[in-house]
Amino acid sequence: MKKILITGCLGQIGSELTTRLREDYGTDNVIATDIRKIDSPVCDEGIFEILDVTDKQKMQDLAEKYEVDTLIHLAALLSAVAEAKPQLAWDLNMGGLMNALEVARELNLKFFTPSSIGCFGPGTPSENTPQDTLQRPTTMYGVTKVAGELLCDYYHAKFGVDTRGVRFPGLISYKTLPGGGTTDYAVDIYYEALKKGHYDSFIEKGTFMDMMYMPDAIDAIVQLLEADPSRLVHRNAFNITAMSVDPEQVAASIQKVMPDFTLGYDVDPVRQKIADSWPDSLDATCAKNEWGFAPKYDLDRMTQDMLEKLSKKMQNTSMAN
Repeated sequence: MKKILITGCLGQIGSELTTRLREDYGTDNVIATDIRKIDSPVCDEGIFEILDVTDKQKMQDLAEKYEVDTLIHLAALLSAVAEAKPQLAWDLNMGGLMNALEVARELNLKFFTPSSIGCFGPGTPSENTPQDTLQRPTTMYGVTKVAGELLCDYYHAKFGVDTRGVRFPGLISYKTLPGGGTTDYAVDIYYEALKKGHYDSFIEKGTFMDMMYMPDAIDAIVQLLEADPSRLVHRNAFNITAMSVDPEQVAASIQKVMPDFTLGYDVDPVRQKIADSWPDSLDATCAKNEWGFAPKYDLDRMTQDMLEKLSKKMQNTSMAN
């Protein structure tokens, strides 16, 4: 990678990935785009362009203008939001992806887009879910992710596009607020622990889902994009994970640092139904063998870092106000 265009740069992944790539490859070599501009270092500390990913010509114009060799496509609606707006989810998630793949094909770009544990369904083996297995999701978000995986495989097989991707578990970050995902309780809980010392989870106790701390997720993207293509048997939609946890375990980890923290439940039936259709744990063997995936953070290490960094962030925000 020498020059990179990112769509959806202001989302949970994009905001941290943009910063990392600018550090690694140079500020002027990373072109960040999103549908809106906000007061953010992502917009202010490097090249930023407004881009609606349903506008294929604008996407191609920007790729040509900046002579990029890599396209990272992140723009999409997340699970809970997509379920509330299925038509929009299809138009954005699939239309945007098709446009991005066409730009990659026409300009011969290396291409990355993430899939998700949302690509699985209730018929998928829930324990140690294999890389290659039954995928029959029951959400519009999941449908777009399965279709996206197949589309990326097609563009590689049919046109030789260098497509790459991972299936992200729930991602936990102190930098960006939750964006409508089913696993977002595992981000909310840290904010509320520091604000109130209590959290009411919208996901029921005993509901296990895979999670990953954002630094590991960003490392995985960079590592896969830099991987030797001759080693990639699967290329797209690699299972990756760092931990499989339920709300009780996250709370117990927080209590090791904040003993007075308490956990309650106010279950959201929509997101609970989505969570119940997803696997409890993923088998990431293929990612480990094909490109050396190796997460650094377990639950307790993540909790310590989250609470420390989030506390400083909240203090700085309070002082600024």
